[in-house]
Amino acid sequence: MSKEDSIPAEGTVVDRLPNALFKVRLDTSQHEVLAQVSGKIRKHSIRILLGDRVSIEMSPYDLSRGRITYRHR
Repeated sequence: MSKEDSIPAEGTVVDRLPNALFKVRLDTSQHEVLAQVSGKIRKHSIRILLGDRVSIEMSPYDLSRGRITYRHR
């Protein structure tokens, strides 16, 4: 699987969990995804708070998990 095989989506952070994990509610449905922070966001110390709009990438194999790739302003 390559990077291009991921499914992009946007949502809102609903809950903050330990170890840089977040629950994100997708805009297209009421589906919630368990998302971790990508390396670039962690490297640049970008804070993600409750209620923030984020872009995530999901694997086609497991649609309940994803990676936060961008925090919208």
